[in-house]
Amino acid sequence: MTDRHMQIGEVAEQTGLSLRTIRYYGEVGLVTPSTRSPGGFRLYTPADVERLLLVKRMKPLDFSLEEMGDLLDILDRLTGSAAPAEMDELQERLEMYEEAAEARCTALREQLATAEDFAARLRRASREAQRRERKEKSEK
Repeated sequence: MTDRHMQIGEVAEQTGLSLRTIRYYGEVGLVTPSTRSPGGFRLYTPADVERLLLVKRMKPLDFSLEEMGDLLDILDRLTGSAAPAEMDELQERLEMYEEAAEARCTALREQLATAEDFAARLRRASREAQRRERKEKSEK
C-alpha cells in the first residue's frame, strides 16, 4: 500500500458509506483514521479503506460491533503482531467467524428465496387480475 492519505469524502465515495457511518466506526474503534491533517481533518490510507470495506461486508450478516471489532483484531494479529503461541487460538476463532458467516449467508439465501417466491406470486396475481379486467371489459 502507498502512503497516500484521503479525506473522509473520498473514502465515502470509494466505500459507499456515509460520512456519518465512517465517523461512527471511528468513534467505536472499528476503523480509526491513520492520521489527521494539520487542520484536524481525518486522513485515511488505502489500508483503512480496506478495513472499512470489510466492516461494510460484515454488516448485512448481522455481526455486532463487538464481533466486528474482535474479528478485525484477530485479522490484525494473524497478519503481524501475534506471538507464535497464539496462532492456533486465533486461527480457531477465525474459523468460528467463517462458519458463522457461512451460516448467515445460508439463512439470507433462504430468506431471499422466500421473498422471490412471494414476488412471483404477486406478479401472477397481478397478471391474473389484469386478464380478468380485460375479459370483463371485452364482454361489455
